[in-house]
Amino acid sequence: MGDPVIGLSEADAGTLRAIDAMRDDEQHWFSEVPEQILYLHARAAVTLFDDLLQRVFGERVASFLPVRVLPVSALPPQELTVLLDEEYSQIGALLRPGRRARHQARARIRTLLAMEAHVDPEARVSAKDVDRVERGIRAGNTRDQVFPRLDDIATSVAGEGLTITVHFTKKQGAPVRYIADESVPAAAVRQVDLQRKYHRTATELARAVGLTQPVACALRCHLGIDADPDCYHDFVFGKSRHRAYSDNAYQKMKDAAETLDVTAVWKAHRAGRGGTPTQPCDLEDCRAA
Repeated sequence: MGDPVIGLSEADAGTLRAIDAMRDDEQHWFSEVPEQILYLHARAAVTLFDDLLQRVFGERVASFLPVRVLPVSALPPQELTVLLDEEYSQIGALLRPGRRARHQARARIRTLLAMEAHVDPEARVSAKDVDRVERGIRAGNTRDQVFPRLDDIATSVAGEGLTITVHFTKKQGAPVRYIADESVPAAAVRQVDLQRKYHRTATELARAVGLTQPVACALRCHLGIDADPDCYHDFVFGKSRHRAYSDNAYQKMKDAAETLDVTAVWKAHRAGRGGTPTQPCDLEDCRAA
């Protein structure tokens, strides 16, 4: 009998990422988590652990822990949109001229940024993001303009008292613009860490998929990896240009390697250097093959 498989949905993974982001931010900076947001995440963590324990082992948390040690709040859980709007208004009040509460406001901003990890696996709380949010709030922008990612999050609350359960769920929210130019007058737009997203060289990508570099190049050409901006990025350092690949490229190639005849792909690629004699492959690793 094999080991049990723990299957996490995207919403479940988002809950764990958000809690981890809050913990990480508290360790390295200073954040302030309002009681309701703290309770929702603590209760959601217990709910998730209970679900996984029952799904994998057929057990319940209540069989091991007395209910008195579970998260308890004197306030009933609020609808998440209302809670976020109230928190955003509170941050705005702290940033008003003459309040001298900027440090506290930025601590609360960090918590809301950490919550974006519910829907964005790459979400990181950085000083630049906090600065951008602060500028957006001071400019009078609305919460959905400053934190568009948070419109993707909802909660599902059931039960009463100690038996209450909380699940974070994902809903379709407003699109988010990504920028790298800080001069663009945007509010809380995520700044992409390109080196974090595109972190594999062609050699590392081939090794990860389990192919030789020439065969991996052929498969990349076959799948159009080097024509998809979501799969590759060229880093320019002076006169040097280095191409790197994202996890999207890895996943596409891994899936294709499991379903396609890569040998046939390689032979067709070699015959036409890209598939057809009129469209040769000009990739460096293919020219070197």
